Amino acid sequence: MPERRLHGCFGTVMGLALAVLTAMLLGRALSACDSGVNGAANGMFLIVLFIPSLWGLLTLGWVMVGVLLGRQALLHALVLTVVLPALCWCAVSFFWGGATQECPSGVPPWWPGFLPAPGF
Repeated sequence: MPERRLHGCFGTVMGLALAVLTAMLLGRALSACDSGVNGAANGMFLIVLFIPSLWGLLTLGWVMVGVLLGRQALLHALVLTVVLPALCWCAVSFFWGGATQECPSGVPPWWPGFLPAPGF
């Protein structure tokens, strides 16, 4: 039982870390492209709504993968490696700003060219 509790705590901390990093990426993209309402409104949205919602979604994803795969450690780790970043990518894609005057293509100038820009 203690190993399950440790696994759950690690999942919660990992979900929070990924949610904060995803919010930082989205906030940086919104400010670089001058998208959204303004800096204060974008920041409040990210802190009050985006991070807790994404944290809950990531924790739910962690639990669901654990329920579905049980004690298959290697498969569990591989699926989590795919599922958690995919959830973060979908969250960023949903709120990614479109084309603006500062970013005509909708992609900030600092975005690496070898990564596809988020978006559906």
